[in-house]
Amino acid sequence: MNPGAVEVLRLGPDHEAPIVDVLVDAFGRYPVIRHVLGDDHGPHRVRALVRFFVAARFIQGEPAFGVRVGGTLAGVALVSFPVRRAAPTALGSARDAVWQELGEGPRSRYEACGQVWARLLPDGMRVHLNMLGVRGVHRGRGLARALLDEVHGLAVDVPGCVGVSLTTEDPANVPLYEHVGYEVVGRSEIAPGMDTWVMNRPTGRR
Repeated sequence: MNPGAVEVLRLGPDHEAPIVDVLVDAFGRYPVIRHVLGDDHGPHRVRALVRFFVAARFIQGEPAFGVRVGGTLAGVALVSFPVRRAAPTALGSARDAVWQELGEGPRSRYEACGQVWARLLPDGMRVHLNMLGVRGVHRGRGLARALLDEVHGLAVDVPGCVGVSLTTEDPANVPLYEHVGYEVVGRSEIAPGMDTWVMNRPTGRR
């Protein structure tokens, strides 16, 4: 499939359930998810954590993009804007609810990861790619590239934005992102046996 032929859609809160389905499929065994949830990383707990990540984007009015195959959502990208308004009360409520469900251990591990990311992320106005996932059965068809192109285009349209940042804990992802213009700007151990790479792509790079 030619990435140029893939139609990328802007998704809203009414798409939350299928977005969560895609991301659970894509990230159910991802290192950070398993680390945060600990020994009990069953499907219902993975779904609860991913559902919070998705809800947080919509609560803050931030974009989600998707691609469909045969009428079914097959890939998703979640994005944060470089400048956020004060966190709405609803975000705090959603955060409290998910950690009440998942426990203090996962909360502590997630917050520790966040501290590492915050230290490594570059300064300046950047769009941040929070999650990009494609269902396993649809990988290798250009869907991720089409979603990335949409995010890169969004960054160009944000006043003062100098790039797109992301983090990955899968070393196999690093050369894939480098291939589309990203550079490693930071690396650190985020947990025993697990590194995180922080990457940046300058706005307008082809």
